[in-house]
Amino acid sequence: MPAPPSSPSALLRAATTAEVPARRLSAVESITLLEVLEAVPDPRQRRGRRHPLQSVLYLALGAVLAGANSWAAIADWAAVTGHDVGMGRPPHASTFRRLLGRVEVTALEAALTGWVLGRRDTAARQAAAAGGPVAERRMVLAADGKTLRGAHQPDGSQTKLLCLYDHAHQLVLAQTPVLDGDEIAAFTTALAALPDLSGVVITADALHCQRAHARWLHERGGHYLFTVKANQPTLRRAVAALPWGQVSGSRHRQVGHGRSESRSIKVLDLDGHLIQALFPHVQGAIKVVRRRRCRRTGRQSVETVYAITSLDYRHADPGLLAVWM
Repeated sequence: MPAPPSSPSALLRAATTAEVPARRLSAVESITLLEVLEAVPDPRQRRGRRHPLQSVLYLALGAVLAGANSWAAIADWAAVTGHDVGMGRPPHASTFRRLLGRVEVTALEAALTGWVLGRRDTAARQAAAAGGPVAERRMVLAADGKTLRGAHQPDGSQTKLLCLYDHAHQLVLAQTPVLDGDEIAAFTTALAALPDLSGVVITADALHCQRAHARWLHERGGHYLFTVKANQPTLRRAVAALPWGQVSGSRHRQVGHGRSESRSIKVLDLDGHLIQALFPHVQGAIKVVRRRRCRRTGRQSVETVYAITSLDYRHADPGLLAVWM
């Protein structure tokens, strides 16, 4: 069963969804976090408020990230740390339970995500000032559906979300429920939550290799990198039939998780190719061959994956495309 809204786990989920760092914050970080928490609506009547909502949220977030898993543990942690936010006597456990059980979790997630995005944008500006290839600083988001373990709808079906995950900063930027099992419809709903998609690359599995998705992204200045499988049979046959044998590629090797893996990647520019009539705004095709060997059993496997992208050779080299895939 899903955790009730009054459970500390709901607060922890909001914090981890927004990727709030699990460490002691600096003075500047604490001040800016308190400022963004002011945007969370206070469910209480104005009369009788003893503690500011943003201070209660700040203490509760710090407590659950430090490992507190009950209202009593949150209150104990707040009693030690409460002076950091200048709120005098910290709230009692029952105060945390009553107040946080009524807070709108979606608004809290939005506030926390906005705070983390601000930190990310500051880091991006610093990286831009330091120089380096523009392509390597491009925002790349993975759109992927996830089933929440242990969470069920009233009808007994499992809860599923479509999340947008920032590759470089390991940050969940947005998520939206998958209604009636229609993950394809959730794709644009989740992306619409972002204010600007100009220059952003969206990576997704074959389910989202949809012409409507490609057009939608192009209209908003975004790009795609989609895996191509059997749900687009004509397109996949055309990509597989490209003259890959005439293309030089690059190879990467890595060892981990009990296996060794060799991955080769080849990229073809499709400017003027007939494939451009099969899929909107496609500019490049990618072939990845993965060879894996289990170090314990010695079993080997080979997998060939095809993908397409709206980026041409001037905007992403094979190495970057391999990392993004």
